Amino acid sequence: MCPFGDRFCLTLITDDTALATAADRAGVDRIGVDLEILGKTERQKRRGTRLSRHSLDDLARISKAVTRASLFVRLNPINANTAAEIDAALGLDAEVLMLPFFQTPEEIRTFVDAVRGRSYTVILLETASAVLRIRAILAIAGVDEVMIGLNDLRLQFGATNHFEVLGSPLVDFLSAEVCRSGRALAIGGIGRVDDHALPISSDLIYAQYPRLSATGAWIARSFFRDLPAAWDLADAIQASRQRLNDWSMASAAALEQARNELVRRAAAWKI
Repeated sequence: MCPFGDRFCLTLITDDTALATAADRAGVDRIGVDLEILGKTERQKRRGTRLSRHSLDDLARISKAVTRASLFVRLNPINANTAAEIDAALGLDAEVLMLPFFQTPEEIRTFVDAVRGRSYTVILLETASAVLRIRAILAIAGVDEVMIGLNDLRLQFGATNHFEVLGSPLVDFLSAEVCRSGRALAIGGIGRVDDHALPISSDLIYAQYPRLSATGAWIARSFFRDLPAAWDLADAIQASRQRLNDWSMASAAALEQARNELVRRAAAWKI
């Protein structure tokens, strides 16, 4: 079997065609746009989170820049225009569609029914209501992958920061439920291996993926900040995959030690 890090699914959200082209060549697995705008500005105001203004026109441009990676779209939450938005994204060759900020199994059914098997489907688990209903949600056919959204769960549960969520028993439980359902699991985002300016070491984050049996993540915005002078995206992506490979071979005790250190540092860091 392909090593853990080599098969790990990395997703980049961007409307920059030059970056999309470079990421495609560097081996990023999914590249695309974020159409989510409904309700997001209000709930994440002044939180330093990703608030995009991407459009279907941006998707059309990114589609032309990507030849290897799967074309990705994060949709709006379920609304009166959901079916039309899905059709429009698929009409521009989107291959992976994500539904964010759902609360009920009925919303998942609406999403799956509108997609009608025409794309790979991902649901972004990021509300307390959805957490409470996770087993009913996972019982619905037609969902290929679940991503745990740390930023909104932080707000929903009043956590100090999203690292506290990542190291919590809640994420342990959700990860086990998703894996038990046989679906792929993605969680949060990763920064560069060599970025030592992050408030919490990226290496502690990397350790959580094999611990939780998660096989996908966003490429965080911090991945492209404060870049070293001699920097190559393909090398950085390969370094990330190698570090995931390394952690996948660590003992259960070492992975638990990394989680405990993550929790300790998360408690000490205030946003």
